[in-house]
Amino acid sequence: DMGNLLDLASSNASLQTLVQAIESAGLAELLAGEGPYTVFAPTDEAFAELPEGLLERLLLPENREILQQILAYHVVQGEIPSSEITPGTIDTLSGGVAVDVDGDRAIVNDASVIQADIQATNGIIHAINRVLLPPQVQELLTSQLEAELQQN
Repeated sequence: DMGNLLDLASSNASLQTLVQAIESAGLAELLAGEGPYTVFAPTDEAFAELPEGLLERLLLPENREILQQILAYHVVQGEIPSSEITPGTIDTLSGGVAVDVDGDRAIVNDASVIQADIQATNGIIHAINRVLLPPQVQELLTSQLEAELQQN
C-alpha cells in the first residue's frame, strides 16, 4: 500500500519542510488528488540552504501566493520516471525548468536529483538537493531584498 504523493512526502523523514510548505500553501489537496503528477521534492537540507529567513517569510500568510508559485514550479502534470527524463525543458505548473542528464543523474535547473522514482499511487517523487525558484519569484525576492537593504 504505497499511498499518494502527500502521504509519501509526509512519511519521508527528509521531506518534512516540503510538507509544511505544501500545507501552508494550501496545496495538500492537489497532491492527494488524482494526478498523476511528478514532484521534484526539495529535501529539508535544500530548504535549509535558502537565504536566511526566507523560508520563515514564505510561510507567512501574506506570502502564500509566492509560496504557491514556488511549489507549483516543482510539480509537473503527468508521471515522468527518471528513465524518461531527457535533456530539454519540462513544463511545470509554474513555468518551464531546464533539465539535463549527467550519467544516470537528472539535473533540474541547478538542482540534482538525489533520490529518484519514489512511486506513489498518483504520481512519482524525485528528491532534489536545491529549491527551484521560478524567475518571476527570483526577481521579486531580489527587489524586496534590495528595498530592505536600502532602509537600513
